Amino acid sequence: MEGTTVTRTPHTAVLALILLLGLALTACGGDAAGRERPPAPSGVTAQATSSSTVHVMWHRADPAAGVTGYTVHRDGEEAATVGAEEYMVDVTGLEPATAYDFTVRSKGPAGQSGESRAAATTTLGVETDDDEPPTPPGELTGTADGPRTVTLTWEPAEDDVGVTGYEIHQSGTAIHSVPGEETGTLVTGLRPGTDYVFTVVARDAGDNVSGPGPELRLTTPGADDAGESGTATAPRGLEARPGSAPATVELSWTPPVTGAAVLEYQIHLDGEFTTTLLWGADAPESRITHTLTVDEPGARHAVTVRAKLPDGHWGSFTPAVRATAAP
Repeated sequence: MEGTTVTRTPHTAVLALILLLGLALTACGGDAAGRERPPAPSGVTAQATSSSTVHVMWHRADPAAGVTGYTVHRDGEEAATVGAEEYMVDVTGLEPATAYDFTVRSKGPAGQSGESRAAATTTLGVETDDDEPPTPPGELTGTADGPRTVTLTWEPAEDDVGVTGYEIHQSGTAIHSVPGEETGTLVTGLRPGTDYVFTVVARDAGDNVSGPGPELRLTTPGADDAGESGTATAPRGLEARPGSAPATVELSWTPPVTGAAVLEYQIHLDGEFTTTLLWGADAPESRITHTLTVDEPGARHAVTVRAKLPDGHWGSFTPAVRATAAP
């Protein structure tokens, strides 16, 4: 049996070519105009702050990526949308003592990115007889560590059952949250030479929220030439010693205090980028060790390390430490 022959007119051929071009661009992660879709966000974390609220954070995209906003998804369903300058959101209205997976997508002119790596958390159990809100947190103190960073500390709130989290507010808007056992945090992503007003509120497992604690006014210094975020953002206590194998160096340091897990570090040798260390949800919170391989046994190098902050900016480098590779 003979097949059917189809003869296209020139107009039909042009339409087919346009369709094939669009499909090819879509397969490559773009649109029919040749624009690339933005990359999926990295560094996604999720922290339950009450029986019905989870605080989701991620690394903000590089401005060159053309990101216009983000969508946060709970178990595959869209739960929140924020603008391109945001890098965190509280997802509310959740069920007590329930496990959830959260992912984040970037939005751009060519559409949405793929999903980020999922961050899992379980909401706190509700206390059915807990209808008393915590007291407001006590005295709030802080310092501007750089043009984009401030460190805040406060006196703890009190609750008849227990404080499960604190929210940091900037001019009345929640911008960050930390677990109830923390009474300090690093706030990043600020603007140089800008006045800010901070307050802190407390939350318990029954989702009762305290009134705001005392206000603190801080002014960030003007932008510096290096664009760094202040020494408080640098990893602490960097040490180096010869490794157990030839041409290796054993490095160790403590993560900077940022109010969230640090998922990414860069190591530089003699001022030049050498390697990146990445973690998922199991990012270490205490002392970190890493064996670095260099080019020559017995060689001496100056080592510095920096961390990627929760807002996606790189923090300051550690002071340089002299390291001698194992012979």
